[in-house]
Amino acid sequence: MAGRYAIRPPRRTRTHVSDRPDATRLAGLPAIYLSADYRYELGGEWHAFRIGGLTPALDAAYPDARWFGMLTASNPGFVPRPEEDNRAADRALQRTLDRMGLAYRPGFAAVRNRNQKAYNWLVIDPTPADFAGLGRAYGQIGTLLWRRGGPVRLCMRAERPEAVPEHPFIDWLGDAPEA
Repeated sequence: MAGRYAIRPPRRTRTHVSDRPDATRLAGLPAIYLSADYRYELGGEWHAFRIGGLTPALDAAYPDARWFGMLTASNPGFVPRPEEDNRAADRALQRTLDRMGLAYRPGFAAVRNRNQKAYNWLVIDPTPADFAGLGRAYGQIGTLLWRRGGPVRLCMRAERPEAVPEHPFIDWLGDAPEA
């Protein structure tokens, strides 16, 4: 249980060898997340933002929110999955957000060369504990979580590899996805 709610992971439809990238792949993930273009839909318009940037439109639209988070249910462990598995996981995440009573908006992330894309959900005012539980339940190594009025932060659920320098907008939480 994370925070106030039991968060059930989606049912996996296929057997996968591992939900963890190897150490070399893990070391490359921060650069992928940092270079990605992120967007969320609000009032029929798409708003771009970046890790380390601010989100004043969200602050204005949700004046009572204390936190914002963005995550996907696709490709747990940053391991590519079949489209039908990702769609099923996305539907399960939506049902979980509904059950938790959290407001959410459509979101999107794309690496600059557009060879990696993920549909995301921007979650309005999750507690950090609930949001961490969502990341764990859906096997996400990287999620975005930030305080209202503060910079967007990348939360990595793994130990920081020695080869990866510290970054002012990355939090290494040491909580790797289950295999």
